[in-house]
Amino acid sequence: MPATVYAIRGFDPWLVAVGRAVIAGIIALICLKAARHPLLPPRSQWPAYALIILGVVIGFPVFSSLALGLGASTAHSAVIVGLLPAATAACAVLRASERPRPLFWAGCTAGAAAITAFTLVQHQGRPSWPDLLLLGALGSAAIGYTEGGRLAKHTPGWRVISHALVLSLPLTTPITAVLAFTTPITITGEALAGFAYVSVISMFVGFIPWYAGLARGGIARAGQTQLTQPLMTLVWAWFLMGERFGPLTVVAALAVLVCVAMTQRART
Repeated sequence: MPATVYAIRGFDPWLVAVGRAVIAGIIALICLKAARHPLLPPRSQWPAYALIILGVVIGFPVFSSLALGLGASTAHSAVIVGLLPAATAACAVLRASERPRPLFWAGCTAGAAAITAFTLVQHQGRPSWPDLLLLGALGSAAIGYTEGGRLAKHTPGWRVISHALVLSLPLTTPITAVLAFTTPITITGEALAGFAYVSVISMFVGFIPWYAGLARGGIARAGQTQLTQPLMTLVWAWFLMGERFGPLTVVAALAVLVCVAMTQRART
């Protein structure tokens, strides 16, 4: 989240969301070539890769960038996206035939309830447009995580995200080219650093261990580790950006942290 905020200070939110996939796609192309692997996955897996592209290559970056571009704070956004593990668990039940135990669902539900209450209190019972965009972001990511985790059980995680990025290049490349020539750009070190981070780390490198972890630990259970993201993002938002947040935000983040401990004690 902080890196995205840095990036949209110099680039249009749409350009940040789509352009990062082009940069990551070029890196993925080079890696596949260097390792002498096919650039495209088997056609039988293309429907699953289409869901990954819609979910984490396009959906999450676009929704989250637009929400932050409309003024959602980094801390507030991170707490709402803390609902992502609950959405991922639901997708794992529907798509990966996982069956978590009651203790898991208790922790998952408690975390979702804490974040929902936090959001409603922050906006006097009415979600804002950025909140709705963030819900779209977490729903997209849940689908992309589930499909990637399923494929990573049989294919190394780096190849899963690489194939998804390469498959998306015919779509993301022309869109990025148009946006680069039609939207205002202010080049600063901060904006370039943010854009580089979301392109290289968030869109490519981070997915390598993430998909491997989902495959080994179970999508529903391993996905709950992202409940720690709100608290981690609060720390980085304060350290990098000097962002201030009230005690309610801290309480909500800590409540979510307790819930992740509950989910990790459960077995699937």
